[in-house]
Order: sequence, then structure tokens, then C-alpha cells
Amino acid sequence: MRKIIILTYCFILLNGCAQSTALIGPAITVGNTGNVMQASLSYGSNMAIKQSTGKTPGEHVSSYVEEKKEEKKLRKEIVNYLESHISLMRKKLSIKK
Repeated sequence: MRKIIILTYCFILLNGCAQSTALIGPAITVGNTGNVMQASLSYGSNMAIKQSTGKTPGEHVSSYVEEKKEEKKLRKEIVNYLESHISLMRKKLSIKK
């Protein structure tokens, strides 16, 4: 019972910590490489991209991937249509001969 109360209390107190997760990436970079300049440049460029476009770099990547998936689907549908149309026309031409 005591653990449940402590966990509930922690969830209530730490609920606002989710907003500062944007700093985790640069903090990990500093911890791994020790290069503060690289981490600050990475964070700064990410924030500049988000301010100018409204999307984070990760969102840009995911939208690009989704766009390519849709392109592939469309290409596949066009290829299927053309193949079926070609085979239909070949059948019609062979009947006429």
C-alpha cells in the first residue's frame, strides 16, 4: 500500500517534467562526447527549424517517409492498371486476328 501511495505521489509531482524532455538529446550528446558546442548547435538548429517550419526534424522525416509510401502505392496502382489494360488490349487484338 505504501508503494502505491509513493508512486501516485511521484506521478503527480513529476507530471510537469515531460515539457523539458527536449533538452535530453543535447544532454546525452554532452555526456557521450563532451562536446558542448556540438550539442548546442544541434539544439539550436532543431529549435530554428521548428520555429520556421512548425515541425521538428523528426516530424519532417516521418512526413517524408509517409509521402514516399503514398508515392509507392500510387505507382503500384498505376502499374497494375496499365498492366491490366495492356493485357486486355492484347486479348482484343488477338481476337480480331
